[in-house]
Amino acid sequence: MKIKSLLFLAVFLFATAAVAAIAKGQIPEAMRDARAELLWPKGAPGALGDRPEDRPMLFIFLPEKQKAVGTGVCVCPGGGYGFLAFDHEGRQIARWFNSLGIAAFVVDYRHRRKGYGHPAPLQDALRAVRTVRARAEEFGVRPDRIGIMGFSAGGHLASTVITHFDDGNPQADDPVERVSSRPDFAILCYPVIAFGEPFTHIGSQRNLLGDNPDLELLRSLSSEKQVRPNTPPTFLFHTDEDQGVPPENSVVFYLALRKAGVPAELHIFRVGRHGIGLGEGISGTEAWPSLCEAWLRNMGFLPKK
Repeated sequence: MKIKSLLFLAVFLFATAAVAAIAKGQIPEAMRDARAELLWPKGAPGALGDRPEDRPMLFIFLPEKQKAVGTGVCVCPGGGYGFLAFDHEGRQIARWFNSLGIAAFVVDYRHRRKGYGHPAPLQDALRAVRTVRARAEEFGVRPDRIGIMGFSAGGHLASTVITHFDDGNPQADDPVERVSSRPDFAILCYPVIAFGEPFTHIGSQRNLLGDNPDLELLRSLSSEKQVRPNTPPTFLFHTDEDQGVPPENSVVFYLALRKAGVPAELHIFRVGRHGIGLGEGISGTEAWPSLCEAWLRNMGFLPKK
């Protein structure tokens, strides 16, 4: 009875915090149809205050129960670490996942326009994975079928998560912090990957690390240099016409995954500007969601047809 009471209190506190955030106008228009919760109910680490900008959120999109397959994905929209593209790299992606029976969790991570650089975005993304895993039963997902997806700078963030995860702290007071932050798979869409290279997206690097970053930190956050054999299986797609984030970013990450023996799949399409989301109406490139779905089925994260 005591455990049930504590669970009820936790749910009540989450709901109260979300309602308060909505009342202060924190919920973006594209996320108004999602269930909204604070990522850090007791305050985010390194928070600069208690403004809406200081309270990162998780926007929850659950599939219909009869369609649910037990897989969940944390989605990191892009925006150069200066804003978040919540519609075409958030809500639309979440609804696509829901159509497959996959639960989606759009991460409202902190960024430069909110006053934050590293490590705040990474802290928020790791927290999102932990939150979904710690509450897997509640969300109708399996704790061993939780992935992360990212677009552009959000792809860099997702790539950082899959190369900087940990097993959790079993002594933590917060039950969420006790579980692993390692995703079981990753989907990287026209991602920023490499820092300090000729093909680096300088705006993302500057927003995250400032104008003169420490060289060791730069290397640590250049994700192709951090791949290990325990990096999760990864699906990547990019376009040859992308002039915002050159496809070399995906190529070097794929090669690093291959060298480490990590299962990986890379698609580079000829047509498409940067930031195309689902790619609807772009000949050839619009196939990437179907290819990603097939990869998820082959990897066991969706049932075989």
